[in-house]
Amino acid sequence: MSDPLCTRVLLGLVGILSGLIPVTLTAGQRPNIVFLFSDDHATAAVSAYGEQRQLLQTPNIDRIAKEGMRFDRCLVPNSICGPSRACILTGKYNHINGFYNNSNCVFDGSQVTFPKLLQSAGYQTAIIGKWHLGSDPTGFDEWHILPGQGLYYNPPMIHNGKKVKHEGYTTDLITDFSIEWLKQRDPNKPFLLMCQHKAPHREWSPALRHLGHNNGQEYREPPNLFDDYTQRGLAVRDQDMTLEKTFSELDAKLKSPPNLNAEQQQKWDAYYGPRNEEFHKRNPAGSDLVRWRYQSYMHDYLGCIKAVDEGVGRVLDYLDQAGLAENTIVVYSSDQGFFLGEHGWFDKRWIFEESMRTPFVVRWPGVTQPGQACPEIVSNIDFAQTFLEAAGVSAPPEMQGASLVPILKGQIPADWRKSFYYHYYEYPVPHRVRPHEGVVTDRYKLVRIYKPEEPYWELYDRQTDPLEMKSVYHDPSYAETITTLKTELARLRSELQVPAETPRNAFGKAPFDGEQR
Repeated sequence: MSDPLCTRVLLGLVGILSGLIPVTLTAGQRPNIVFLFSDDHATAAVSAYGEQRQLLQTPNIDRIAKEGMRFDRCLVPNSICGPSRACILTGKYNHINGFYNNSNCVFDGSQVTFPKLLQSAGYQTAIIGKWHLGSDPTGFDEWHILPGQGLYYNPPMIHNGKKVKHEGYTTDLITDFSIEWLKQRDPNKPFLLMCQHKAPHREWSPALRHLGHNNGQEYREPPNLFDDYTQRGLAVRDQDMTLEKTFSELDAKLKSPPNLNAEQQQKWDAYYGPRNEEFHKRNPAGSDLVRWRYQSYMHDYLGCIKAVDEGVGRVLDYLDQAGLAENTIVVYSSDQGFFLGEHGWFDKRWIFEESMRTPFVVRWPGVTQPGQACPEIVSNIDFAQTFLEAAGVSAPPEMQGASLVPILKGQIPADWRKSFYYHYYEYPVPHRVRPHEGVVTDRYKLVRIYKPEEPYWELYDRQTDPLEMKSVYHDPSYAETITTLKTELARLRSELQVPAETPRNAFGKAPFDGEQR
């Protein structure tokens, strides 16, 4: 079976018998795929994006960008963990794949996903790390996942259906297990590895080696840290995700995270103990308290990312050492962006840029020229079709994205999207962000907030208001723009088969549960 033609014929038969369109590349031509993924990673915390605050250097993620392509506007359809992952797996919006929120949804593992299609086409497939979809993974030869949200230290995990417990820092363990699988896989088959980190999700607990990593650095504050939410509607004012009011003692590390062992607790206390004693002594209030929390938040959040970046470097180094780099597509991305003090917030959910824009860098040796940057609107809804085309497997017609392979080859299709549909559902817990939908272009965001009060509209002009501080929906000079955008929103809803009425269960109902969220 070493003959490439035989391999191609056999894989074609497998595809037909599986009800799939057969592969079009021989085994030797098909690239491996390494999908490196994190949770809640803002583009402002990736140094390759060169954003003004310069919060952290991420040399290993930057390496992927330098050796491939950086996508400057990768948008997610629904800025929340589980739903975003469901979109990536299926290439379909949440109203089609059925996973709307983290509160009461369970992923239907019987539906078609890109890992299943690759597996049927002869790829070895593995997912290691955060899954967060309620059901067991399907379409993977190997799965080693965190239950629910997972813990930062000494995590219980599920390995191919068996509960196991590990000692160590979760980011490091996920990297360890990913590299172990790469070493043990069948070297004669192409592979898909999805290495998915929990970090830097709330409550942002760094590796012990990174406590004090910033040497007391004072981080630059965002200009709208003290946003007063004027010139926007009720939804922006009534949310519950501020550093001022929502930031907890666990977030601030005035309490220890769960599951530390005695040795870890001792190291934790050695760093946070004196810091917390000073905090209680000062007892800051008002704007001083917000500033203290912001600095605390940045130390912890960025410390988590340092370990993720180190893990990315270890995987890249292994690919080099094993002679795999030249035939492996490497992707780094996150399930969405995150607020790092902008608008006084942490978390995500909103259609605002910091939330819905996610980092996305791709290295594809021999195909993508190094050092490229793409300004086009792309999305994680495109990932499935991209991976399938790269592997020579046709995507099923029900997928709703578009393959990025032409762009990675340096050719932007003439009909590439100029607008994007967004829809967030989960309400009221955990952060009282009201359900909203909207259309996004290179310049504008037209938003309809529709629950629980009477629906109302907002319009943001990112050209004149890049921080999205003012709705201009009622400005008469934008009347023609609003008409055009409403027409485009209706077109997208029709094209994407968005139901006229959102199902009641889409909004969720369960209270916040750290283990499940």
